[in-house]
Amino acid sequence: MSGLAELLGGRRPHGAYRWQSNSRLDDVRDIVEHVGWRFAHLEGARIQTPAEFHAAIEEALGLPEHYGRNLDALADCLRDVSGRQLVLWDTWSVLARAEPRLFALAVELLGSAVALVLRGDGPDPGVPLLD
Repeated sequence: MSGLAELLGGRRPHGAYRWQSNSRLDDVRDIVEHVGWRFAHLEGARIQTPAEFHAAIEEALGLPEHYGRNLDALADCLRDVSGRQLVLWDTWSVLARAEPRLFALAVELLGSAVALVLRGDGPDPGVPLLD
């Protein structure tokens, strides 16, 4: 978890990263929360459409009820996300293949507001590797 440790320790800037790791979800959550960061998880196997993406991100980040379930509304809500937040997105390639434009915009938007970690294989998302 050296790349993750660098990110959590401030030796890498916030942003979007790809991460090849077999670490258990609970272990990742424990590490992230142990250092005082908030943790959110997206299970991408269930995210194939814009509606599914917005429902998943709303639940993962605990967005307010007035969240409009579009990228403009997400950008507005992310302005309220402060501090150290890591979003681990497993099986991200499903949305990347089904909705490449939405995926690219979501990665850019999330990566500008939180530490976004895309775990697993898929098409090149144009972000650096964490390890």
